[in-house]
Amino acid sequence: MAKQKIMQRFAKWHIWLGWLVGVPVLMWTVTGLIMVWHPIEYVRGNHLRAELPPVETASLVLPQLSGPVQSVTLENFPDGAGWIVVEEDGGRYRYSPTDGRLYNPVLERDARAIAETAYAGDAALEALTYFPGDANPMDLRAGTNAWQARFADDTHIYIHSQTGEILAVRSGWWRVFDFMWGLHIMDLQDREDTSHPILIIFAALGVAGSLLGCMLMFRRRKARVKVPA
Repeated sequence: MAKQKIMQRFAKWHIWLGWLVGVPVLMWTVTGLIMVWHPIEYVRGNHLRAELPPVETASLVLPQLSGPVQSVTLENFPDGAGWIVVEEDGGRYRYSPTDGRLYNPVLERDARAIAETAYAGDAALEALTYFPGDANPMDLRAGTNAWQARFADDTHIYIHSQTGEILAVRSGWWRVFDFMWGLHIMDLQDREDTSHPILIIFAALGVAGSLLGCMLMFRRRKARVKVPA
């Protein structure tokens, strides 16, 4: 009898928890389904990036540096190879691989040429816009001064204003994915906080409701007496 009362109490708690976490659980399921609809490579816009030729290493010259740095790496870019130097304060600079000199900041005409070379799609380049690091668009959020190349198919290519690096390729589907991610982690403002009280509380309540549901599966039900017609 005591066990039956406990199970009845569990059933009531399960119903109330169902009402409380039903919407978040449905939201997590729907957003999760949308986010896995395409492979992550498609979401990242890899199919919109043009392939770059191999870097010629026969006549490489090391960059002309005057102090300690965090790293020096040889990378390939749409407008050619270059040394990326990360300084002690985190600043990124690009140096020529042929004479070791520092590159100038990327001008608008340079950004246009880089974007058109980096883009593998068929749409026309509609606009180029410069964004400072403290005013990045929602689909960049890198905190870096950058050029945005906007193509007619709603693709955005972001170019580092100092080095010419491709920071990101954002398609329309990426923005859908990003919005779903914000809903999934319940952080539509920054879409980066995956450990905040609201998310943890609802997740814990969802786990509790699921455990109660599993326990109720073992509840014995009284057989119904069939009344002859």
